[in-house]
Formats: sequence, structure tokens, C-alpha cells
Amino acid sequence: MNHAATRTPNHAALALFGGPPAIASPLPPVVTMGEDDVAAASEVIRSGVLSGYIGAPGEAFMGGARVRAFEAQAAEYFGVRHAIAVNSWTSGLVAAVGAIGIEPGDEIITTPWTMAATATAILHWCGIPVFADIDRDTFNIDPASVERQIGPRTKAVIAVDIFGQSADMAALREICRRHGLKLLGDCAQAPGAKVFDRMAGTLADIGGYSLNYHKHIHCGEGGVLVTDDARYAKRLALIRNHAEAVVQSESPADLANMLGFNFRMGEIEAAIASVQLAKLAPRVAARQRAAAQLDAGLAGLPGLKTPRVAVGNTHAYYIYGLQVDVSALGLPRARLVEALKAEGVPGLVGSYQNLHLLPMFRHKVAYGTGGFPWASPYCERTIHYGPGQCPVAEQLHAQTFLGLALGQFAHGPEPIGQVIAAFRKVWAQLDRLRPEPGAVSMPAVAEIPSLAPAPTQGMQGTQGTHGGRRLTAGATA
Repeated sequence: MNHAATRTPNHAALALFGGPPAIASPLPPVVTMGEDDVAAASEVIRSGVLSGYIGAPGEAFMGGARVRAFEAQAAEYFGVRHAIAVNSWTSGLVAAVGAIGIEPGDEIITTPWTMAATATAILHWCGIPVFADIDRDTFNIDPASVERQIGPRTKAVIAVDIFGQSADMAALREICRRHGLKLLGDCAQAPGAKVFDRMAGTLADIGGYSLNYHKHIHCGEGGVLVTDDARYAKRLALIRNHAEAVVQSESPADLANMLGFNFRMGEIEAAIASVQLAKLAPRVAARQRAAAQLDAGLAGLPGLKTPRVAVGNTHAYYIYGLQVDVSALGLPRARLVEALKAEGVPGLVGSYQNLHLLPMFRHKVAYGTGGFPWASPYCERTIHYGPGQCPVAEQLHAQTFLGLALGQFAHGPEPIGQVIAAFRKVWAQLDRLRPEPGAVSMPAVAEIPSLAPAPTQGMQGTQGTHGGRRLTAGATA
């Protein structure tokens, strides 16, 4: 059949078969930096004071004036008593795990759908990551699966607000209360999202947000921790800045995990972060409008499920998470992604990696080659990693999840309208994507398709080259 020559009413041939793409020109990138950001950074440079930290006792131990001003601003904005700025959210996660007093061999339960740093932050303190499955509708960690994973050495749970929506914090808090566990919140992708009247991240013992360059707001690289606990705030600040040089206590409880790092945010980053924080609410609102337009525009497309927002939650839409019913459509996800990409749809995320299937975890090789900490005397039970451990997460990754990274392109009404038109064009011609009876099926593209980052605004999604940058599966911190 000559697909390029075939037409249906009001539908040109699919671009995959030589027709004109629904999105004729690449959509413009999201503009994240303004003249106010430039002015803030320039003021710091002109001052000559690019960092105010000293890794020794004294006022400068807490950083420069702009770092402290940003921390005060963030504490007020997120409605907490304490905010601690760090040079990345990966650093923030390491500090948070250390601050709660983890011992070698302690277990922390988390989700396989997150940036690897969520799990490696546990390993940094010689703890043992344990993975619970995820909820099929929200993609967040499943509280029932969490409870099944609790053992005698379980210390904490790290809830990840994946794609921009809070995990079920009420259920997780209750589980942690019953079992005497700490609850940490990795809200790298959900700044500005809410759980009823509370900011996502503030319902945990320690929470926090990423300021990495492809998040809702950013300063290039950075992060901010939030807590209402004064002792945790002190320990976070100590771990951030060479704790061992300033802690004078003789108590083992006070000295525990006071192996400090250089997790210090610079003054330029803090000045930019302060300007950016004021832009968070309108940026989240813009993504929510885009999501509402997508919800309406994609409604009724067979075999396509739009995101579910849990009762009481708002969603910040780092990724607009869809699901495709490949059985009902009679097509693999990869074929749909191939067609959508040909129509010019940017920001497609065609799968999401499962951390428990990464070689490091399957082979239990992290520190050296001997299996530490899993093979050490500190680990009191065998923790398994591999296929079948998180069946919901694995099925979504392998077959049905399809995301749209809204940060990869300008997402006003006109660009979103073009994306909707591209989806509708592909769905109107699904029969042309299916192999003809008796024909040899066309090979599908790799199951992990391209993500389409903008030249200056990207994220770790699935591998691709659109925009001149190659990226890999996962969400960065």
C-alpha cells in the first residue's frame, strides 16, 4: 500500500509515511532566565564575594548573605521553620539520609521510579535501599507495597513526588508512625505542588526540592531542604559544610554521621534562586493550564489514559504522564512514539527506568567489588533486586507509560494545540501503523525513544538527540 498517497477526510498522510508533519516547525524552548536573573547574578559578581562559607566555627560557617537570605525566603514560601540550601538536590538527599541518624546496614524503602540519587544517597551512608512498587494511576510509591517491605532494620521511607504530584503522604505518615520510621520527601519534580493546604515536601520529617536547570525554577545546579525540626536543620547544615571540623561534642549520638561534605551553595546561585522562587507559582500555574488543555484535547482517544490527580493534591506537571493500552490498540508503544515524533511532538518520554533493575543493584556492587554493604556483617537479611520485584513499575516501563515533558518546549495554548493536533492525527490513522494482514511487520524503534529537550532547558528522560543534546532515562536531581 502507498501510505504517502492515502488520505482520509481532514487528515493528511502520517509524516512517518511521507506526509507533512502536524507540527511543521520545532516548538520554541521554554525561557527560564530573565533580565532580573541577570541583574542578580551581576550584582554578586561585581561585589567580588562569590561564596561566604568557611569550613570552621564562626558566623561564616552558615554561608554568605545571599545564601542566608534565600534560605529565609524559602522557609517562608514553603511554610516551614527551616530551609537549608545546598549545591544540588543529590547533595540534599545525602544530607537528609545522614541527618536522620542512619546506621550501616539500616534499610530505607523507596521507589524504583526516581533519579538514581534517591537510592544512592542511602548507599552513601552504607545503608541498604529497598524498593517498593508504585501506584498504577499516580506512578508514586504504593503505601501497601511499602508496608510489605518493612523489616527489623527498616529506618525510614523516602517518598518521591514523581512527575510533580505528591505521594500519598497521609498513608505513608501513618505507616511510619506505627512502625517508628522516619519519612523523607524527595520533591525534586514537585515544587509548588500542594497536598490540601500544605506544600508538597513539608509533610515529611525532611523534604526538599531540586534547583537543577530543567526543573520548574533553577539556578543551574542547586537544591533546598525543608524541615520543621530544629535538630535536623542543624545536622543538615553540619553535613553540608565539613561537620567534623566544628562538632565538639564527645557524645557518639552527636558525632554520628558528622562526616561533613562540601555541599555549599555559592552566592551567585543563591541570588538567582531568590529571583526564581518568585516565579514558581506562575510557572506551575502555566503547566496546570497546559495540562487542562491536554486533558480536554486528548479526551476520547481510544486506548489513551490521561493523568490522574489524587483527591486533595495539585499537580506541578514536571511530566504529563499518560498510559497507552497497547492490547486494545494492537500496537506497541514504540510504534506510537515513532509516529508522534515524526509529527514533530517534542518532549516525549517513552519509558521510565526501574532502579532495581540497574546493574549496580542486580549485582550488588557499589563500594569495591566485594558486594559491600550488602555482603557485610551489617546487612542482616538478603535483599533481592531483579525482575518481578516491582511488577507495576516494570509493566509501565516496558509497555504502557508515555510521558510528555512540558519543560522541553513552550507550553502556551498554541503549542499545546499543535501537540493535541499531532496526537489526534496519529490516532485517526492507527490502522496505517498496524501491519497489513500477511505482511512482515516493520521493525519498531527502540523501546526507549527520543526525548526532545530544548537547547537550554532539558531533563533526563529517554535517549534522544532532538535539540542537539543526548539524554538518558530517569529524572535528575
